[in-house]
Amino acid sequence: MSFLPDLSTFIQFAIATFVISITPGPDMTLFVGRAVAEGRAAGFACMVGAMCGIVVHTSLVALGLSALIVASPQAFLALKVAGAGYLVFLAFQALRKGSAFSPDMTKRKPRTLFKNWATGIGINLLNPKIILFFMTFLPQFVSASDLHAPGKLFFLGLMFIPLSLPVVVPMVIAADKFAVLLKKSPRVTRVVDYLFAGIFSAFALKILTAQAR
Repeated sequence: MSFLPDLSTFIQFAIATFVISITPGPDMTLFVGRAVAEGRAAGFACMVGAMCGIVVHTSLVALGLSALIVASPQAFLALKVAGAGYLVFLAFQALRKGSAFSPDMTKRKPRTLFKNWATGIGINLLNPKIILFFMTFLPQFVSASDLHAPGKLFFLGLMFIPLSLPVVVPMVIAADKFAVLLKKSPRVTRVVDYLFAGIFSAFALKILTAQAR
């Protein structure tokens, strides 16, 4: 199966996905906040909506990157280098500003599951940072000279979902305890920030040194 990356690349991608998944952001804030305020079903509905949004984003990004590889491998390499710079910027922002996590924990009348699903997919599709992130994140795991790069982009983009579920699902299940932990223990969040910054800096360094050889 030519679309499968080698084991080393897949492990690196899985580690990066894990760190991204535990880093507080708009999606996690929504999942946990809704689970606390309206029950686990609401949290899971929002999560499924966001995952649907990720399918759309990653498909569009993979199609665009695939077309770029066919049209100009050199431009794709330039994007990889620019992406490495963006990952360094994200790492710096994580250390300087830290992760944002302010879930709405006020008890409310439950919305329908469809409304929660729509909120989840809406917050994902309307966030331009997500497509920018995947546009610079996915290329770090494929080579422009790889004839099977388009298939690998699709595979890795879609694998982001099942790889993140073992992290996100327990967060929704234990939403109230998880929210209290992050709000009362800034050190936990800072550890996540340092993990995020360290791993993304390592990927950036890897691609930049590879291009310098």
